[in-house]
Amino acid sequence: MAQILKNNYLNHTIMAIKKVEIIEGCIACGLCVDTCPEVFEMEDLATVIEGVNYSDYEEKIKEAAESCPVEVIKYE
Repeated sequence: MAQILKNNYLNHTIMAIKKVEIIEGCIACGLCVDTCPEVFEMEDLATVIEGVNYSDYEEKIKEAAESCPVEVIKYE
């Protein structure tokens, strides 16, 4: 489950990303690695780097997921 954080400065709620995965169907286009190399790496197919504090890269992860042409990047 994503942790809910309250941003008092902007007075809105954000969801901290706790899990990122690439499901079956990756075509190894490299967009995720280009968008967020701190979280994604390319071997034969794109993979998620373990041990990263995903919340630090929330906007980039969302951008990578939204730009994925086969929509296989999922996050919670």
